[in-house]
Amino acid sequence: MKNIYDLKGKKVLLTGANGRLGQVYAVALLTSGAFVYVSDIQDAINPALESVLKGNGLTQYEYIKVDVTSEESLHVAESHIGTAVDVLINNAGAKGVKGPFETRKVEDIDAVHAVHIKGTILCSKIFSEKMIVVKKGKIINIASIYGMVAPDKKIYDDPAKINSEVYGATKAGVIQLTKYFAAYLGEYGITANCISPGGVFHDGQSTIFVKNYCAKTPLGRMASPEDLTDIVCFLSSDGSNYISGQNIAVDGGFTS
Repeated sequence: MKNIYDLKGKKVLLTGANGRLGQVYAVALLTSGAFVYVSDIQDAINPALESVLKGNGLTQYEYIKVDVTSEESLHVAESHIGTAVDVLINNAGAKGVKGPFETRKVEDIDAVHAVHIKGTILCSKIFSEKMIVVKKGKIINIASIYGMVAPDKKIYDDPAKINSEVYGATKAGVIQLTKYFAAYLGEYGITANCISPGGVFHDGQSTIFVKNYCAKTPLGRMASPEDLTDIVCFLSSDGSNYISGQNIAVDGGFTS
């Protein structure tokens, strides 16, 4: 990846870094010159991510175990980092809830809500405290197009894989939280923006689903993980200093 956005000297905290997209964001941020606190709930960095970082000579990172639903865990991480981070990326996501709406269990609802809503609030609250002191900082939230529109059941060949109502509802909440953070923290020079990715291709998807999804998308294809990296780096850079409170759909026109 080309270093289009200069993030040299910036400290970034990336949650959910061990996940499929989190790994791609980490590589992009490091390639652009940032020091990245790579964090997730697991005890150690994903070996696949570590291999990619070493293979590309990317060394300006530190792995921190963080549970975004635990205030205690977040305070430990914040104390360890010490100074204010320049960028907080709330990327941690809950595992997908399986099965149709009528079979939803209370524990499923609570688990997704805890990560997407509670986690986003707690991370933003705790890591904005030092941003407020230095009067600068950026919060980037990762939502979804399904926080903007409902899933179309016709494109799914397996009813069990239809994006859940609680996922969409909580991602809509993330979009609203972004607006709140932008309005509330703006006086301290802190911006807050949101990225809503469309469907991202991976090997686990069925041929029928991919075909149907692409047919519904104006650009005629699903996103690759790399389609999302430039917007993450841009919003982390000084080039976005006067952009705040925005939700940017990176979806090939799907929501249009």
